[in-house]
Amino acid sequence: MQEILLINPNSSSSTTAMMAKIASSEAPAGCCVTGITAAGGPTMIVNEDELNAAATEVLKAWRSAAGGRWNGVIVSAFGDPGIELLRREAGVPVVGIAEASMLAASEGRRRFGIATVTPELVSPIEGRAAVLGLRALYTGIRLTQGDPRALAADPQALEEALAKAVQCCIDEDGAQAVIIGGGPLGQAALALAPRFDVPVIAPISAAMRLLCSRFAATRGA
Repeated sequence: MQEILLINPNSSSSTTAMMAKIASSEAPAGCCVTGITAAGGPTMIVNEDELNAAATEVLKAWRSAAGGRWNGVIVSAFGDPGIELLRREAGVPVVGIAEASMLAASEGRRRFGIATVTPELVSPIEGRAAVLGLRALYTGIRLTQGDPRALAADPQALEEALAKAVQCCIDEDGAQAVIIGGGPLGQAALALAPRFDVPVIAPISAAMRLLCSRFAATRGA
């Protein structure tokens, strides 16, 4: 049995349950996903200060769960807070949902965009694309209107607002794949995928697939 720890750097247990359910649905037989929620911080990360502070919460969450026999970890906030620190400490494969979704979106040298709700996170999100060496394939971010937390609390409005942002990525930026940029947007990402002719990347699912591929690579080494 492969035991996967999904860390939600947001302090919402209901969001953690949703994320863990999505990851579990993507997991192969023999994988078990356990979600853990950050003890501190906001219910949804919407700016760079909160993202930076979440790195500490990720490490705290890992240490609180470190007695478990974990085979891998998913950091489930778009921006991958604390991921490098956690990789040095955990000693098992660690993937972030921004990293995983950008790698999935750029497969075959596809140009990819991001549709999301958080204007104050544009800079760190673009920084992840640069760190991953994908800046040349990145077409930019398209944003929804209004307060991110209020929008995320209304699933139907969230889906429709993100659909408009996805269409802008395709029509105006030439994206060949579009990422739904946010862990709390996980359900919307799944709902949007069938509505478009280009791949719409759900980041939590992408993270689960990437982590499993790294398990396979480790076994083959």
